[in-house]
Amino acid sequence: MSDGAPLEADRVQGAPHPRETPHLIGQEEAEAAFLDAYNSHRLHHGWLITGPRGVGKATLAWRIARFLLATPPTEDDGLFGAPPPPTTLEIDPGHPVAHRLAALSEPGLFLVRRPWDEKGERLKQEITVEEIRRLKHFFEMSSADGGGRVVIIDAADEMNVNAANAVLKLLEEPPKNTTLLLIAHQPSRLLPTILSRCRRLRCGILSPVDLAEALEQAGVDPGQDAAALAALSEGSVGTALRLITMEGLALYSDLVQVLGNPNARPLALKLADSAVGRPNADRFALLIELFDLFLARAARAGISAPPEPEAAPGEARLLAQISPNPQASRRWAELAQTLGARARHGRAVNLDPAALILDMVLKTQETAAQTAA
Repeated sequence: MSDGAPLEADRVQGAPHPRETPHLIGQEEAEAAFLDAYNSHRLHHGWLITGPRGVGKATLAWRIARFLLATPPTEDDGLFGAPPPPTTLEIDPGHPVAHRLAALSEPGLFLVRRPWDEKGERLKQEITVEEIRRLKHFFEMSSADGGGRVVIIDAADEMNVNAANAVLKLLEEPPKNTTLLLIAHQPSRLLPTILSRCRRLRCGILSPVDLAEALEQAGVDPGQDAAALAALSEGSVGTALRLITMEGLALYSDLVQVLGNPNARPLALKLADSAVGRPNADRFALLIELFDLFLARAARAGISAPPEPEAAPGEARLLAQISPNPQASRRWAELAQTLGARARHGRAVNLDPAALILDMVLKTQETAAQTAA
């Protein structure tokens, strides 16, 4: 079952949906932890899958759902004993459950994600309580067959307060034969009571080798930009795919040029203007993220050394100049917090994107002049 939205809130642009991703790469520890619980008959009803955005959390959730719905409960076969416990979550892609999940027609699964706003013709910014209430009908309809049921919430930290309270009630009084899989990019935003009622599976960042393999699986060849892409994506295949499809490496290179040169006002204006208007909303969001990345890399440079490899031409030289010591590092960390809060507020109140970007450029250039001196 699905919400039927024209755009999928849980799909990275230019990449296969997690339900269509055949293999989970780089998260063997999380998969082994779930299998251990399953084989030990300690399968919790609520699982919180955490980790940075784009490292495979949703792929793991769909992999678990496919496994649970396609694997019958282990029973003792009398004289011959029980079958050996499974050693992997892998399910034959030709299995009927695999086909139904790919088509979002599996009666034992319910997917909760940000819904489509027909009036605004865009995805809503949060998961509402109405989406959670639809689970009541799912439980009523699916209880007839007596089989297992799986609910995927992607992402749980996008729920509003009422939706979160409704999910908490489900975790406190879980329906029979039901496993809830909550995906969270920022678990700190969830209710403490939700956190306490879930067992956690942690997904880590991908190594450069795993990242390259994941990109290859998605049908993407980073080519000669592989090193810069790995540096800027910080182990997130989702971020890497967004950078590729939205020309993020070129955008970051322009940003480095602007921030390292107070006289590059024409380029700064060009960057700001490129983020204006609804058609450029994704570019605006990416530009904000790239600002955060630059500030984080500047803060790290003052503690150790400019990160390697550099993510744009001239980045290492610039970071060495503007963040030469721990004192400068603290200044960049403070600026990252200030500008991050300002960006969140500006987007919440629909501040002019060009004005917000220019303000962030000026604040960064001002700090760079002070720390370099």
